[in-house]
Amino acid sequence: MGIELYMLGLIPQNINASLEFYQRLGVGFPERIEGGPHIEAKMESGLTFFLNNAVELVPEADRPRVMLEFYLKERSAVDAKYAELVGYGYQSYRAPFDVPPIKMYFAMINDPDGNIVLLSADQAS
Repeated sequence: MGIELYMLGLIPQNINASLEFYQRLGVGFPERIEGGPHIEAKMESGLTFFLNNAVELVPEADRPRVMLEFYLKERSAVDAKYAELVGYGYQSYRAPFDVPPIKMYFAMINDPDGNIVLLSADQAS
């Protein structure tokens, strides 16, 4: 089996306006803490759709509009896939790093269109 898309995220200019739009569309987002940079909704298909404007992950000046997340479970798998893609000549957006508040391990690669592909694993794996 190949790698599976785990999350699809949008990086909106105005998270409140985007949240309102997608709620009106029918996406079942939970209640959000006002001003929080991230909100997600689990779809019936199993895919998670999220909105995130956390500038610590993606500075505002560099923001693409779409972020695709692939969950690889283990840090070593993130490191290996990141190295493989960079080795093929794809542009690194950010080398592997820990995000302690959410206990995750991420690496970011730009796809050929400049969208960010986020590779993720649990921090402790």
